[in-house]
Amino acid sequence: MRGVVFDGKRTEVVDDLEIRDPGPGEVLVAVAAAGLCHSDLSVIDGTIPFPAPVVLGHEGAGVVEAVGAGVGHVAPGDHVSLSTLANCGACAQCDRGRPTMCRKAIGMPGAPFSRRGKPLYQFASNSAFAERTLVKAVQAVKIPAGLPLTSAALIGCGVLTGVGAVLNRARVDRGDTVVVIGTGGIGLNVIQGARIAGALTIVAVDANPAKEAVARQFGATHFLTSAEGVREILPSGADHAFECVGRTELIRTAIDLLDRHGQAILLGVPAATAEASFLVSSMYLDKSILGCRYGSSRPQRDIALYADLYREGRLLLDELVTETYAVEDFAKAADDAHHGRVARGVLVF
Repeated sequence: MRGVVFDGKRTEVVDDLEIRDPGPGEVLVAVAAAGLCHSDLSVIDGTIPFPAPVVLGHEGAGVVEAVGAGVGHVAPGDHVSLSTLANCGACAQCDRGRPTMCRKAIGMPGAPFSRRGKPLYQFASNSAFAERTLVKAVQAVKIPAGLPLTSAALIGCGVLTGVGAVLNRARVDRGDTVVVIGTGGIGLNVIQGARIAGALTIVAVDANPAKEAVARQFGATHFLTSAEGVREILPSGADHAFECVGRTELIRTAIDLLDRHGQAILLGVPAATAEASFLVSSMYLDKSILGCRYGSSRPQRDIALYADLYREGRLLLDELVTETYAVEDFAKAADDAHHGRVARGVLVF
């Protein structure tokens, strides 16, 4: 079968991948569509360290092909959106409703794929850039059959991370003020999450002026190409500032833009060794800096919720899909994503 493989030095679209049958508690999914997220590119450029060779992709949707013993919530033929969260469901963190903090869901890559007799790792417990992938049952979330799979694919990472950061981590409330730095796939979902939460003022900041129209479509009330103008809109500062780029100087900017009791929420992914600085004295007015893993989500609950919001017209998904690409055109899709030409490019099988 076809898939996108990174061998540690270069990326290649291959057609001779193999995958094992599902075991107990596992689901085999025929992938229909997979969004290309910057996290995939970060594996290629080394920003996210990951063992190779690896089958890339982590934002996908498809149709269940087979299930292992003990799986009852999905069956062959069901449409599913895939999460990257292979949490155990039984530890103290899972029991407290914090599956993103499950230690068994982090840093334990499996290898269900093989090529020419040699195993390949699975990226983010998902590897959606393959015609078929194998996930834990908890990662396969049933969605309505009428939801386009090219759009449903984006729920599993960009929507869970961006909207989830607003609703679950920051807990933006009605009438709050929000600044979003970076309006790529994650930033747009932060913007629409803030709109859904009832934020009064949503200031989008992006150096690319061509992104204004889509930022406003998703809910931004203001658009700036520099953070220098934020104080003219919010003289006292923002209740919430989301950094969605992954640059340490922008983390400092997000902190500096906060009002009293404000929160800076970090969603961008800088290099693993990157360090950021800020004025400690600026924090004594009850300000907070919040990390956020995967939107602090509970995917089995949240993906179903976002599917319902989409059907009600309150959550935009189709509008996130700027362009679709055949998997063989991965290089073009990656180049478009790297240069910010798309909100989200989606590979289709």
